[in-house]
Amino acid sequence: MSNYRSLLNTVEAALLEIEEGNGEAKTGEELRELINQFSQIPMLTVDTESIENIALEIESKHGIKAGLGAVVDGKNFEPWLDDAKASIEPFYWDRYKKLLLRNGLPKDVVTSTDRVTEKILGRLGNPLENKQWDRRGMVVGHVQSGKTANYTGLICKAADAGYRLIIVIAGIHNNLRDQTQKRIDEGFIGRDTGRLTTSSKSKATGSGFIGVGRVNPNNTPVSLTNTLKDFNKATASTNNSGMDAYKVPVVLVIKKNSSTLKNLIDWLQENNSRGDSKMVHQPMLLIDDEADNASINTKYSKSEVTKINSQIRDLLKTFHRCSYVGYTATPFANIFIDPDNEDEVLKEDLFPKDFIIGLDAPSNYFGPKKVFLDVGVSDDGEKESLYLREIHDNENFLPVKHKKNYSVEALPPSLLRALRVFLLARTIRNLRGQADQHCSMLVNSSRFTGIQGQIRNRLHEALDRIINAVRVNANNGEKSLDDFEMRELHKAWVSEYSSLRESWEEIQSTLLSSIASAKVVEVNSRANELDYEGIGDKGKTLIAVGGFSLSRGLTLEGLTTTWFLRNTQMYDTLMQMGRWFGYRNKYEDLCRIWMPEKAIGWYTYIASATIELHQELKSMESHKSTPNEFGLAVRSHPASLLVTARNKLGSGKKVVTSVGLSNKFTETARISSDPAHRAKNIVAAQTLISTLSSKPDGSWKSGYLYKDVSIKLIDDFLFEWENILINDQTDPVLVRKYLDARKESELSTWDVLISGKQNGYELSSVLGIPVYPVTRSISSEDLKDSIISIGGSKRRVSSKGIEKAGLDENLIKSVEEKYYFEYGSKDYPDHIYREVRKKPLFILHLINFESKGKSSIDLEELLQDMPVVAWSISLPESTPPGKKVEYVVNTTRYAELFGEEEPGDEDE
Repeated sequence: MSNYRSLLNTVEAALLEIEEGNGEAKTGEELRELINQFSQIPMLTVDTESIENIALEIESKHGIKAGLGAVVDGKNFEPWLDDAKASIEPFYWDRYKKLLLRNGLPKDVVTSTDRVTEKILGRLGNPLENKQWDRRGMVVGHVQSGKTANYTGLICKAADAGYRLIIVIAGIHNNLRDQTQKRIDEGFIGRDTGRLTTSSKSKATGSGFIGVGRVNPNNTPVSLTNTLKDFNKATASTNNSGMDAYKVPVVLVIKKNSSTLKNLIDWLQENNSRGDSKMVHQPMLLIDDEADNASINTKYSKSEVTKINSQIRDLLKTFHRCSYVGYTATPFANIFIDPDNEDEVLKEDLFPKDFIIGLDAPSNYFGPKKVFLDVGVSDDGEKESLYLREIHDNENFLPVKHKKNYSVEALPPSLLRALRVFLLARTIRNLRGQADQHCSMLVNSSRFTGIQGQIRNRLHEALDRIINAVRVNANNGEKSLDDFEMRELHKAWVSEYSSLRESWEEIQSTLLSSIASAKVVEVNSRANELDYEGIGDKGKTLIAVGGFSLSRGLTLEGLTTTWFLRNTQMYDTLMQMGRWFGYRNKYEDLCRIWMPEKAIGWYTYIASATIELHQELKSMESHKSTPNEFGLAVRSHPASLLVTARNKLGSGKKVVTSVGLSNKFTETARISSDPAHRAKNIVAAQTLISTLSSKPDGSWKSGYLYKDVSIKLIDDFLFEWENILINDQTDPVLVRKYLDARKESELSTWDVLISGKQNGYELSSVLGIPVYPVTRSISSEDLKDSIISIGGSKRRVSSKGIEKAGLDENLIKSVEEKYYFEYGSKDYPDHIYREVRKKPLFILHLINFESKGKSSIDLEELLQDMPVVAWSISLPESTPPGKKVEYVVNTTRYAELFGEEEPGDEDE
């Protein structure tokens, strides 16, 4: 194994030299020849199979692709960068680029980072242009997908172009600011700023170079902050009289904190401003990381602005020339800055009026789509996710809702199972040659620091028991399973990893050496024990227990296992809690995530909304729309109510928002379990079918397809449909208003599909025509509220590919070929069919259920021999504007739609 890793590292280093020298990429045959040549060296000798495995591993890494994203520009964009390139020496960018390649980032990803950051830089102000200017933009990435690497590249290019001051506003917690400072130290400064502060010896000897400093130690930027300390006005004032005296760029990484921002503004005005206007002449770039957190003005309803929002504005106004770039993966709040008045949206200073750029995640990104959406729903029922496990057993040990004085006496069995799976994953990763890499587990289950401390203690006790059992019994062969802890480890291996190539015998023999150093750490405002630094060749094995501090921005190295028990349903907060997203090269198959069934449902919904947002960006780019138009389009998304409701919760006033169903797919995944409601909906379905033509006039693989159906029949059905107030996207009143605005134009005629399986156990004629009902799982959780959740936590009714129905075969082939050419995947998402649809599609479903989860459901008693009807709608892109609908948003209505919002963490 050691020869294997050594040979792999040697070949990759050789390839890097070739790439840095602008050499041509190797063909598959040339790559294998190169590996074979190096394998002739005695210390690098491996067998023929290993040579092929190394070739495949390198090809896999270098085959990773990253798109260039979408760009939506304001109307006043004036290109300047191309003309300025001849005078720009790319010193800082070149050394950062070399660092990325040396760190193993695929060349194609580095190239796309180069091109995207150039796009962003070209939309900032020209630092060599002396007239007053300011630019406002936003970059939309994905959670844990590499936003920090992107804005570090942007900082390098901005410094090369002539920006003299760069300010990075990191998170609202010290640990996130410290982490961001380390990344800037490595990627831009090139020195360990904390070490420089504490060690006079390192200053004298010139040691302390890290990252880009090891690539080229010259022209080191000045940092007025370091990994140990945020901005300090007194310290900054003693360093020099002002920024004009520095011959290199000045950078600050500050916490998003009111006192820090005030001190920085005061220092700038006192030491660096010119003239009576108290404005700084040096061009400044402000990076607002996690721009949707604390930067947003949430007090617009009171004609006020939040303090931090106001201070960021004041900071920008301190400069004659400045560019503001907000980075976020959850930009909805930025777009919804003022949802009451569309005409006022551009008056908000931090609105990204000049540009919005969407970043495409590389193809190896382990993101929401892969975890929550890429599981599909077949005609035989819901497919299980490889990564997700549901928590059903916490209430008697640690309820989702608990007081701060709750006593945690024992841990839920699912958490103990997750701990064992994590230890097995660490062992398997070691067997795969990853012993030198960090491996982490995340436990996020309470907002109270006191509860987090108790959970840490209980996990520490459990970890001790397991390690002691392994120490005593792991060498006892088959007799080791006589021990309880060894037996539970084996059960966990059987259920999770027995299909992998690593055998139980291999795992058992290396368990102790793999997990002996594992420890449980607490990460919150009172204790930050998360530390990946240290001496030695082995990676750290850490179980991190925390709350809000683990919920936004903080990166857990090598995160493999997660146990997540949180209650918030705010999509930006929830998505940011997804620290398990990111890159899991060579151990993605080991990743497991435990969470409640409801949380899985919300993540699924949010993942879809986020994908739609990036699709909207690309659509806006092709139509040459402005950021303002994009903002208004996104604000018409049905999810907008989450933002408007949150900001006005308790006010009881009306919120006017648009019903945005253009290019949307919506379905009744949650319906009433009331027999009277279900009976009424069956009658509505029977009436619809009886008014259709006697014979289907289209073909579909299962069910019946009718074409050119009048919108009046769809409207009549929706009028009769009995709805429950849990999903405004399927509220018949709102949907009918949307359709009514287009009944004389693009929505006048429809395709209608009566969906069913091709075969089944029992043919049903309840709808008036023979149909094999589809089978779906049913959630036990929502039944308490008299709600049937179809498809369990995924809340999916339709099978994948159903939106092809009614489309011409040649058109289907064309869009699939286009998708495959762009993304290299044949896992075609349904939106590609919707985007070319000329007529809307209405789908009627007849459903049989199977119970899901550990709670027993008496289906016969629930259904009372009555089948369940549901419907879906696929709508083409619309040209008329959305018709306004009034929502009354108050505490009661908000709870009906989204449940109760979880308060912020105690340590927030």
